[in-house]
Amino acid sequence: MDLKMTAEDLAEFLKRDFTQVADDFEFVEVTPTHVTMALAAEDKHLRPGGTVSGPAMFALADVCAYFCILSKLGPVALAVTTNCSIDFMRKPPPGRLLCKMELLKLGRVLAVTEGRLYSEAAPDKPVARASLTYSIPPS
Repeated sequence: MDLKMTAEDLAEFLKRDFTQVADDFEFVEVTPTHVTMALAAEDKHLRPGGTVSGPAMFALADVCAYFCILSKLGPVALAVTTNCSIDFMRKPPPGRLLCKMELLKLGRVLAVTEGRLYSEAAPDKPVARASLTYSIPPS
């Protein structure tokens, strides 16, 4: 399926419609098969013990899934998460966290994604696996 929004289009949409979190996320790669985004995990994203918190990892997975869907669908601001499952596998250290998300199915009403999160310092060892489903509003 062809891209309807490029990395530049998605970044502009993020900055315009999600100003409260736009500075937390960065588009690393947008291709016809996946979207990769980064979160520079700093103090506000850490939990006691110095590891990236679950809510910060959820946010990265959720935002990445959303923009993976929009890359194929176009700018639909009201698409919403209806389900999320995350398996936390390793404790990521502070620093840049990446999420590579793939769109498994884009239907009329639901979109299903799956991705992996990993520390940029150890890209061969996933820290989490996420599966998210989004509801797409009627056009």
